[in-house]
Amino acid sequence: MTGLDIRPLTSDIGAEIHGVDLREQLDDAVVAAIRQALLDHLVVFFRDQAITPDQHLAFAHRFGPINVAPFGPKLDTHPAITVLDQVAPVGGLAARWHSDNTYMPNPPLGSILRAVEMPDVGGDTCFANMYKAYEELSEPLRALLDDLEAAHDLTYTLTRAIDEGLAREHLDTMQAQYPELIRPVVRVHPETGRRALFVNSNFTTRLVGVTEAESNVLLPFLLNHVRSPEFQCRFRWASDSIAFWDNRAVQHFAVPDYTERRLMHRVTVEEWD
Repeated sequence: MTGLDIRPLTSDIGAEIHGVDLREQLDDAVVAAIRQALLDHLVVFFRDQAITPDQHLAFAHRFGPINVAPFGPKLDTHPAITVLDQVAPVGGLAARWHSDNTYMPNPPLGSILRAVEMPDVGGDTCFANMYKAYEELSEPLRALLDDLEAAHDLTYTLTRAIDEGLAREHLDTMQAQYPELIRPVVRVHPETGRRALFVNSNFTTRLVGVTEAESNVLLPFLLNHVRSPEFQCRFRWASDSIAFWDNRAVQHFAVPDYTERRLMHRVTVEEWD
């Protein structure tokens, strides 16, 4: 028995987990139960977890090696922790439906995001189930997408990050290190075996194997489709709340509706070999 209290947010995505203190050393049964809840609900949330950066990293490491983001601000004392610190954002890269770092050869398993300081109003994050996004398409369209590939590239996102002062890396250096990658439009999840739509606004630039005109019609349709509220949940943050999502089957969107400081710490987890 793990003592976990798992409370689903919707029928398709999201659950809050109670009955665990992430400051403690978790036994293997609790870690396995959290991982199963992640697979079942795609994103899990914890409340009132006043963890330190070291404890944040230790928790993340129970699920896989730590993936250090190639660009973006980091915590000075813990460079494996990405810092998201904004006041009154206007749009922004997080305010687009996306999966994290799909331009990398091995996109991460998931991310563990902790709210350090939150505005009194606003700053929620929405999450969308990409299994459902795929399954709600018509059978003929699913059959077409099963055989298609798409290009993933960091140029757009990194250019905006540099322009907005959120990255100091050189674009040409990063492009050489992370060239365009071609990946399936529909990804088979390595643990569940389920099919998930795997294109996103921040990194997917075009469909491969169709004409440019066809790509210009079909890709925007798919990117708009993932925004459907039928396969979403919305999380209202408070300080010391934590979200852990499966990047392989989830997209997320940070709502830019606040005018006070919103400070978050994120640790990203790689797949086990």
